[in-house]
Amino acid sequence: MAAPYAALVMDARNGEVLHARNADTRLHPASLTKMMTLYIVFEAVQNGEISMDTKVRISKKAAAEPPSKLGLRPGSRIQLRYLVRAAAIKSANDASTAIAEAISGSEAAFARRMNRTAKALGMSRTTFKNAHGLTESGHMSTARDMTILGRHVLYDYPQYYNLFSRRSADAGIKRVAHTNRRFLNSYRGADGIKTGYTRAAGFNLTASAERGSERIIVTVFGGNSTASRNAQVAKLMDLGFNRAPTRMALRTPRKPPYMGRVGKSTTETVIAKSQTPSTNTRAKSIRVVAAAVTKSLRPTARPVAEPVLPDALVAELKEDIQSVLAEVQTEEVQEVAATSAQAALPVASAKAATAASATAAAAKTAPSASVKPVVRPRTIVLASASTRQPAQPVVARESEVVTRISTSGGRHWGINVGRYPSRFAAEKALLKTALSEMATLDGSLRKVVNGARGFDANFMGLTRESADLACRRLQARQVTCFMIGPG
Repeated sequence: MAAPYAALVMDARNGEVLHARNADTRLHPASLTKMMTLYIVFEAVQNGEISMDTKVRISKKAAAEPPSKLGLRPGSRIQLRYLVRAAAIKSANDASTAIAEAISGSEAAFARRMNRTAKALGMSRTTFKNAHGLTESGHMSTARDMTILGRHVLYDYPQYYNLFSRRSADAGIKRVAHTNRRFLNSYRGADGIKTGYTRAAGFNLTASAERGSERIIVTVFGGNSTASRNAQVAKLMDLGFNRAPTRMALRTPRKPPYMGRVGKSTTETVIAKSQTPSTNTRAKSIRVVAAAVTKSLRPTARPVAEPVLPDALVAELKEDIQSVLAEVQTEEVQEVAATSAQAALPVASAKAATAASATAAAAKTAPSASVKPVVRPRTIVLASASTRQPAQPVVARESEVVTRISTSGGRHWGINVGRYPSRFAAEKALLKTALSEMATLDGSLRKVVNGARGFDANFMGLTRESADLACRRLQARQVTCFMIGPG
């Protein structure tokens, strides 16, 4: 019997739904579940709970998970980064369980965190029971919720998104191949995200593709085979690209609050007390009241040392290279002026010394209460021997407002070439892009904008035509780019 079918097509730039069918029907998500597992890993690493270099001890439970699996052995230790690669690329169930136990102590506790995070993301019809997606009673989601999750993975943690487009990767104990490589190889612009299959779920896929300035996310539940599912996703992708406008302002989803570890609640404490034996045999009614956690266990973010750069490289990374040139030219002019002045002074220096001696002698003999100015020596020749012209009367003028016609030539547009976790990374990307695309970006202003989700690397001061041309040329080289309008 075929699994129920559901699908949703979304414009990733603003979250608009372009097509939906049974999009809110609760179905088995299978390994699409691992998108949430990996989302929590990225969140935990960013907030200092765990590091990608942390060595995770593999439990018997994790090692015993059924395929697909990496082949982990109980008691062995492996870096978290390899478990992440195995879960994202091979869809390994043993790696997913090991991740859950490393972050939350147990898979059950991790599942509760998954549900808290899902609620914060707006996934209103999703319930997780495990970290891998194998069929379990109550473990359900929808095409809409999984599309929302895929969009958050893309925009909330772009630094890790490239994981989902790797055809293969080193997973520590062996090299693993991508479960979605057929679709990645066959559909132009495809770069992720996650496949899923169980008998109860059928063949599921949440996929994303980018063409030019457009990006589409598609989720399909209940495909009959890998080939038919991929064909259906490609058809829906084409529908999305045809319906989506070419130009669209990017409105990234709002990143949810940090959903890290929580302590024991008042509910658990009251239940524990209710289970304590009592000498009183009379039954008691106990009111269980859940209370907020009174202590935050959020770890302090690890300090990030700013890299020390050579002076030459710092000058290159300045937002406006013209300012550097102006500073150099100013110093040269000052040096030339100083040299000329020193050359002209020797002749007058002796005369100035005589005048200075006379001034000092007069200063000693003059009363201390009133210091009179020294008469200028007759030996000093005035700069101009011409007859002094009579002073012109000073005429009060009304203040004037001077206006200047703008010469910007409509250079109110810009382009964005990515969002980065640090200012240094954004400046490095701007310099690299400027050097590779000098024809269209010459004369533009490199600007790094610090936002709530990272540092945006922008080129400003372009005309609309030059911004459009620059974006098209960069996108042709697989460089992310979108235009920034005036205002």
